[in-house]
Amino acid sequence: MTSPLFPGPLSTRRTLFSSAGKAAAVLAAATLTLSACSTGPASPVSDATSSSSSPAFPVTIEHVYGKTTIDKQPTRVATVSWVNDDVAIALGVVPVGVPKNEWGGNDKGSTPWKDAALEKLGAGFGSAKAPAQYSEADGINFTEIAKLSPDVILAAYSGLSEEDYKKLSEIAPVVAHPEVAYGTSWQDSTAIIGKALGKETDATKLVSDTEATLKDKVSQYPQIQGKSFIYGNLEPAKGDGVNVYTANDNRPRFLTEIGMTLAPVVADNSKGSKEFYLAWSAEKANELQSDIFVTWVPDASTTDAIKADPLLGQIPAIKNGALVADSDNTLTLSISASSPLSLPWSLDTFLPQLASAADAVK
Repeated sequence: MTSPLFPGPLSTRRTLFSSAGKAAAVLAAATLTLSACSTGPASPVSDATSSSSSPAFPVTIEHVYGKTTIDKQPTRVATVSWVNDDVAIALGVVPVGVPKNEWGGNDKGSTPWKDAALEKLGAGFGSAKAPAQYSEADGINFTEIAKLSPDVILAAYSGLSEEDYKKLSEIAPVVAHPEVAYGTSWQDSTAIIGKALGKETDATKLVSDTEATLKDKVSQYPQIQGKSFIYGNLEPAKGDGVNVYTANDNRPRFLTEIGMTLAPVVADNSKGSKEFYLAWSAEKANELQSDIFVTWVPDASTTDAIKADPLLGQIPAIKNGALVADSDNTLTLSISASSPLSLPWSLDTFLPQLASAADAVK
């Protein structure tokens, strides 16, 4: 099993998080501190406590493991992985249970954007209406989810294995990812979850409003338009420390949506692949041609190490000063696990960093 944050086969999320602590293999986004992040449009769109039946039910949702029919509008929603809880909350539904954000999260095991949305719904963590939280550091937490007696489990954005899916289905109907593990766009996740919750109209509006916010913010940085990019993960301490993210991943997808172009070297070498990343030999780092290179780093010293590395320093964008190196895990998460809540939050921090790199393009 792989993680959407860390390329490569990984046994558990705990392994992933430990690796991250050593500067290992995250991927990611762009920039600096998170202090001045955008508010965006993604206020919850309806009453979280609404439980009125919807004429849309029953609904049947197709996914990678078949079809799931939901007979009645769910009132007890549990989620797995990232994104799914954000979408439910943005649609005004407070889940009965959500995973903790153990990587990139705050001391509540949450994120700033989720905290703000839950507060608006009167369900902030620590309150009586708050969702229960469970750890996914060792994988899907079947025991804690079962205790909540959910009537639907949302996993539209996930990497559920078929075994996980079958086991979760013994608890409640499961809405699995449609095709590629960790490859569901935030728009598709929103549409799928909107259907599952009987809120398709709200979901359509949420996508439209969020895209309008993105368009408005991006218009302030015209130098970004048309620039080619590679979104990857560079580890100067490891001989095999180069991974780049393919068009299946939400990070390149986001940059494409704001008017940039995935570098041909990545598009050509991942054509037809269903993987979200592509391992790349550091010996061929100089072939990673793009205007801008974006990577996650554990700290500023790693940025300097990348620039000084005899192989990684030959990446054309890095030689030109067009490297975006992000050492903020929360910001990284907001892009990596894109949602209608996280993206608006990230823009005021991420876009200026991206624009600075674009200004350096020669």
